[in-house]
Amino acid sequence: VQLQASGGGLVQAGGSLRLSCAASGSLISVNNMAWYRQAPGKHRELVARITSVGVTTYADSVKGRFTISRDNAENTVYLQMSTLEPGDTAVYYCNADVRPSGGTWSNVFGEGTLVTVSS
Repeated sequence: VQLQASGGGLVQAGGSLRLSCAASGSLISVNNMAWYRQAPGKHRELVARITSVGVTTYADSVKGRFTISRDNAENTVYLQMSTLEPGDTAVYYCNADVRPSGGTWSNVFGEGTLVTVSS
């Protein structure tokens, strides 16, 4: 099972970006999906999480600015980021609970995608 994220880049403060992450492999089920981020010199933190039925939670720092969504048919999770601030600069990581064919549930991270917000 692999998680492949895309959509990062450089944006000015106040701008928007949309991240995408697709789970692939011999995959049967995906449960919770989430986005984490890690800024330079800081610990990795949860940004947003969405359950298989669409219940969402957000870090206080992004509430009202970021929206997480998913396409269950495509095993893909999105993060729409608006009104970006320099403090949002970080490497963003996709995360999911997955169960591959004939396997057991596990929690996996994808490779990160860099988001840089300039002031």
